[in-house]
Amino acid sequence: MKLELRFFASLREALGVSHESITIPEGIKTIADLRVFLAGRGNPWADVLAQGKVLRCALNQVMVDANTPLQESAEIAFFPPVTGG
Repeated sequence: MKLELRFFASLREALGVSHESITIPEGIKTIADLRVFLAGRGNPWADVLAQGKVLRCALNQVMVDANTPLQESAEIAFFPPVTGG
């Protein structure tokens, strides 16, 4: 499955990337699965996306929870809990 990833605010700064096009393995079905997969890349990904950290997510510009199923060619955005200007 192909996805467009977006990272905002402090996440963007920590990862050094604002967006990425990615093809994910077949077993990744939800945003939570995607987060675990990305954290598996090692640091800084593991630190930024660690399970204990609170993050907000959007699927195609609609705020969703981590159990939301992924969709082919979707845009997934990750935000810290509070973002500013």
